[in-house]
Amino acid sequence: MIRVSTFAGRTVALFGLGSSGRATAHALLAGGAKVAAWDDNPDARANASAEGVPIVDLSSADWSTYAALVLAPGVPLTHPAPHWTVEKARAAGIEVIGDVELFCRERAAVAPEAPFVAITGTNGKSTTTALLAHLLRSAGRDVAMGGNIGTPILALPEPAPARVHVIEMSSFQIDLTPSLAPTVGVLLNLTPDHLDRHGTMEHYAAIKERLVAASHYPIVGHDDEYCRQIAQRLRQRSGEPDVFSVIASLDDAWSANGSRLICDAAWAGFKGPFADLAGIGSLRGSHNAQNALAACIAALRLGVQQDQLGPALATFPGLPHRMEEVGRAGRVIYINDSKATNADSTEKALAAFPSDIFWIAGGRPKEGGITSLRSYFPRIAKAYLIGEAAEAFASTLGSTVPYEISGTLEAALSAATRDAAQSSGREPVVLLSPACASYDQFKNFEQRGDTFRQLVAVLPGVTSARRS
Repeated sequence: MIRVSTFAGRTVALFGLGSSGRATAHALLAGGAKVAAWDDNPDARANASAEGVPIVDLSSADWSTYAALVLAPGVPLTHPAPHWTVEKARAAGIEVIGDVELFCRERAAVAPEAPFVAITGTNGKSTTTALLAHLLRSAGRDVAMGGNIGTPILALPEPAPARVHVIEMSSFQIDLTPSLAPTVGVLLNLTPDHLDRHGTMEHYAAIKERLVAASHYPIVGHDDEYCRQIAQRLRQRSGEPDVFSVIASLDDAWSANGSRLICDAAWAGFKGPFADLAGIGSLRGSHNAQNALAACIAALRLGVQQDQLGPALATFPGLPHRMEEVGRAGRVIYINDSKATNADSTEKALAAFPSDIFWIAGGRPKEGGITSLRSYFPRIAKAYLIGEAAEAFASTLGSTVPYEISGTLEAALSAATRDAAQSSGREPVVLLSPACASYDQFKNFEQRGDTFRQLVAVLPGVTSARRS
């Protein structure tokens, strides 16, 4: 745990008592602060109280006694309207910050040279964060990974000169971190997301830009117009960011040609191909080439040697539910992509396999359905439709793609396994990439993916993939 000493002797209001909120309360208390914590959910209050977190009804409290409001990132700061605690904090003239801001202040106070990597983007944040942590650990570095992935940042070990903090950050977290200034900042990509919370795409992009604008080593993707504009502004303000692309070859930058990662950056001390993702199942697809480029650049900036990258990439286990290979039966591969809860995410999975896809899709549908995936329909040998979206997806597939309405995941897997085994393709793929939320049949996408993995593991002839 990181003890937050920068509020020692003062009282801090805290709203939101999920895992990160409780970790924040403990970190503040350990550092000598007083805490007044609240959550609108009585169960969350009860759980926090059982852990010794002081509970105070902030709706009737005297806000003039508080030094700051620490807000959970899931709580609206600006849109569609500021949360009531934000309004009270502003009326009292106190700052509204988040847990990553507390980390940044503590780092500045106790170990300002401690390496700190912050990673953001609309897609790929978690994979890039986990991959960079893996590259650094493979090179013998002490790594603390967390933030928007896994462990709350204040539950991690304290900043130290020989310890690298690798932190995934959402736009909500960036918005609550005014002193954000990482050693390395990564912006992968930008597409419309969370506009209900940010109002406009321009505002959303501006928040993301702050992360790289304040970085000592900014790393920016070049494959969407918003990121290209951000990279251009960084060049005008502070010199050359590291720019990378999987769709273009750029001067003095980084790129991918198929599975090969290529360096053309003068500072790196080498040029040309430096790693190959071919055969690395956890890094299939051009979206993962983008993630791998960003992680490799960051690792090199932090002192990892070029010859250490290839072997480390080859041993990356990937993340659960994200293009996760969970088993093989002869030629047939089973892929758990349960995290694909919309068509944009499923597009990346379909793009990763050229043909012979036996696609399990459906659940609680999102707006737009799967119409945006039409260009990938020729890759699909057959679709197996489940959940509430089955009839609508069947209508979209029409006569273009053979399908059956399976209803349940178990029935879909059984039918897809039968048909894939009869395929004449070199490497048929049974792909769970639902393009839907899970809530009609499962608690969340993790439960859906775990169920798929368990069902695959007991199929005759399947060798389950092992995770390290």
